[in-house]
Amino acid sequence: MIDKNIKLLRRRYELSQEKLAEKIGVSRQTVAKWESGSSLPDVLACAKLAELFDLSIEDLLNLDAELLAFPQEKGKYIFGSIQVQEGGCIDLPYRARKLFSIEVGDELLLVGDVDRGLALLDLNFFLEGYQALEKNEKDIKNK
Repeated sequence: MIDKNIKLLRRRYELSQEKLAEKIGVSRQTVAKWESGSSLPDVLACAKLAELFDLSIEDLLNLDAELLAFPQEKGKYIFGSIQVQEGGCIDLPYRARKLFSIEVGDELLLVGDVDRGLALLDLNFFLEGYQALEKNEKDIKNK
């Protein structure tokens, strides 16, 4: 999986094998071997790749290449699949927590639509929007 991910990410960032190799301090041949699956990057190279592509090492190793292949618009992200653990627990990917400044103790609102699925929202953002909507409705009624 990491071979496909490196290749897709390199292309997404519009880097040649040579440029990628230069940025992380390896040879172009090494990058070619990773992408062909004939060898694997060591831990230090994974750390450099993850930093360059703004991913966690776990995401670099485990993100489904098919998800990475989806075109992404600015500000919209696919963080990969997550697995529901025993007791219904889920772990949000590091990249998502970092990007959205989600910390231990933060409250998220889980909403769902039978036809469209589930979504997580920042609770405060949702409440502020709901309160603004209520105020707007009251203002309309009072006119």
